[in-house]
Amino acid sequence: MSNQPTSYLPIAENQSRFRELVGDALKHAKSLGASDAAAEVSESRGLSVSVRNQDLETVEQTRDRSLDVTVFAGTRRGSASTSDFSSQALRETVEAAWHIARYTAADPAAGLPDADLLAADYPDLKLHHPWDVSAEDATALAIRAEAASREVSPLITNTDGASVDTYEGHFVLGNSRGFMGGYPYSRHSLSVAPIAGRGANMQRDYWYSTARAAADLADPTAVGRYAAQRTLARLSARRIKTGRFPVLFEAPVAVGLLGALVQAASGGALYRKASFLLDSLGKPVLADHLDVFEDPHVPGAMGSSPFDGEGVHTTARQLVTAGVLNGYFLSTYTARKLKMQTTGNAGGSHNLGLRSRLGRPDDDFPAMLKKMGTGFLVTELIGQGVNYVSGDYSRGAFGYWVENGEIRHAVQEVTIAGNLADMFRQIVAVGADAITRGSKTTGSVLIEQMAIAGQ
Repeated sequence: MSNQPTSYLPIAENQSRFRELVGDALKHAKSLGASDAAAEVSESRGLSVSVRNQDLETVEQTRDRSLDVTVFAGTRRGSASTSDFSSQALRETVEAAWHIARYTAADPAAGLPDADLLAADYPDLKLHHPWDVSAEDATALAIRAEAASREVSPLITNTDGASVDTYEGHFVLGNSRGFMGGYPYSRHSLSVAPIAGRGANMQRDYWYSTARAAADLADPTAVGRYAAQRTLARLSARRIKTGRFPVLFEAPVAVGLLGALVQAASGGALYRKASFLLDSLGKPVLADHLDVFEDPHVPGAMGSSPFDGEGVHTTARQLVTAGVLNGYFLSTYTARKLKMQTTGNAGGSHNLGLRSRLGRPDDDFPAMLKKMGTGFLVTELIGQGVNYVSGDYSRGAFGYWVENGEIRHAVQEVTIAGNLADMFRQIVAVGADAITRGSKTTGSVLIEQMAIAGQ
């Protein structure tokens, strides 16, 4: 093996080189006496440009690479990493991991996935769409988006800026049980955050677009205008009276409810008994008209992956059927702690979607407002305020008061509260206004009733 470090990109050439590095790391670990080993080699590069008031504010270029090694001495585990890909550094990193493994406490759940669960072959999911954009061109796009937001109204008096980000990388993962795989990936984004009003009556909102391929990003002018419209709508904000009302989570906020489901159904929370969904398999956890599906193999999607962070093959599944929970999100370790089998979710969920069996194609956002009638539309949540052990949920919120299906005015300085177990069961509708944020997709979500603390 050459002592010369591997250069950053191009990806095609380095994939084969990375496979050599992983193979050498695994071979050296075995020569030291390791019972098993895993190694991952990765590199990435990115460009981030931000502007404010039509002037360039920051340009950041990043390049990162890493060799991560985990070795096992039976049920003892040790890990080490380096950014130096030379032969000497590779050997020293493996030896450091081996030294740690020999002196850590034994853990019966530690170890690699069973060989028959590893991905023997996998599809190309079209996750890599590089964007050869210069800092100058990225700046021009950000300025265009910010200018579009300022042009909407003279009430847009300032901005928190606009940004364009592009990122790509690739990796190879392998282990001593026969798995070796990797692929390149990319993600790009554009965001704008206008400010409206003056003095004590100032409001800020934002909008953004993100995609694997730059061609799939929303038009910068459209992003800027929509961000401005959202900001202007907030100028009428005031408090409302305390009470219990129907609550409609706007789709970008409703994605967080799916995130809460993932957190509560994750193996780490479950084996630590830190989840209100403990022992919930086969039991109703959502309203009986709701289904949640997971599909890791959607070409080009942000949550797609042919295998998980341990090399276990990923598969599509119906996580929730008619409200009943069919499975958890488990890695090899958490599955063993629970005396179960990994679900291929080491690293997280893959393209989750929430659907209602009562939903109709014309259940757009205005239709969802009419379904609610009178209540509170939530467009922003503030603070953490979620206790996953009990399910108690209390968040600061911004949104809009709705009467007879029509938005009347913005609402600020309120808190919404409930319990996730009850909230999940009290979802009465999911809109057709679906939006994807990261690995999760849902439309707006209407909950029958929540407590609102206002004035």
